[in-house]
Amino acid sequence: MSKADLHVHTSFSDGMASAQEVLYHVEAETDLDVLAITDHDDLKGAMLARELWANGNYRFDFVMGVEATAIEGHVVALFVEQPVPTLCPLVGVLEAVHRQGGICVIPHPLSRLTRSIDLGSIERVAALQGEGMHFDAIETANQSPAGRAGLRRAAVLNRERLRLAEVGGSDAHHLVCIGSAYTQFEGTTAADLKHCILERSTTGVCGTYPGFREIGAANVLRQSWRGLMTTPRRMGWRPTAHSFLRRIFLAR
Repeated sequence: MSKADLHVHTSFSDGMASAQEVLYHVEAETDLDVLAITDHDDLKGAMLARELWANGNYRFDFVMGVEATAIEGHVVALFVEQPVPTLCPLVGVLEAVHRQGGICVIPHPLSRLTRSIDLGSIERVAALQGEGMHFDAIETANQSPAGRAGLRRAAVLNRERLRLAEVGGSDAHHLVCIGSAYTQFEGTTAADLKHCILERSTTGVCGTYPGFREIGAANVLRQSWRGLMTTPRRMGWRPTAHSFLRRIFLAR
């Protein structure tokens, strides 16, 4: 079985390492077969990483991705080439990703510690019948402190009701966290991975998350601040605030 980390950030958004540093680390320090770059609300980080990857001689395959901020929460879009709308209703994000043949993943599901899609929103999407209005996969492995919070409930929900593909991603913002959660799949390439997700034959696996000392207190504090600022920095303060207020209204 091969391994893919489907949720990794670079310094283009709120990660602490550049795209080049991420690629070098994955090559030298991990046994990953596929890497997805999923910076917040903009494909340019993944585009830069893919260009560097294509000009290198890396043993692992690469997937273009983005973590889009819908009003209801984050969506990880994979296998996308065109910009994905953000700060808009969730259905609009799902339709836009599927129109270009991409895959939609529910990241860090049901967590109250980050901008996660809640149970009500997941159920509303599950009840929809329109073309492209669906999720393809759900993270059942995510080793970030915020991501771990809802994983057990998400796994039960998926196995009893949703029946989506189960995947794993580290949600890494620090190099040492890459590969701490991953997706197992048959095959070796990004194309094999996509096929397995659509066939719902993947497995999310939690590995070992580095300790606080290994990451470093200063790095944790700096990244936390970058995380708070990343969407306003990319999208502007007024649209971000408007989206936040709409999310509060929808939660009532």
